[in-house]
Amino acid sequence: MSRVAVQGRDAAAEAYRIETDSGRALVPECLMEGLRPGDRPSHQEAYEWIAAHRVALARAVETLRAGRAPKPPYDILTLLDDAPSPSSIPKYPGEREGPAPRSARQTHARRQEAPPCR
Repeated sequence: MSRVAVQGRDAAAEAYRIETDSGRALVPECLMEGLRPGDRPSHQEAYEWIAAHRVALARAVETLRAGRAPKPPYDILTLLDDAPSPSSIPKYPGEREGPAPRSARQTHARRQEAPPCR
């Protein structure tokens, strides 16, 4: 079974952040248009849609990581850089647990814009 973990919604990109075994990516909400035509999906609907399409999403992230274009409509996913996930960033100054140094917050804060939906 393909592992796909939802890491929340990126309001600026109008997309959901996912993490797979191959990497992290943004899944634009426009892929979920059938759920609520003309409106963005609720969190519950988005999570259910991502779960139902996890195999295709994981395959698309793996294909993108390999430098190739996935099959439509998954070709509009955007890979995220290798900045640490928010859960690996220390929450308190001086906290030593986790692989990321405190300065990684600035690295993680950089956003990548998702391509426009077609």
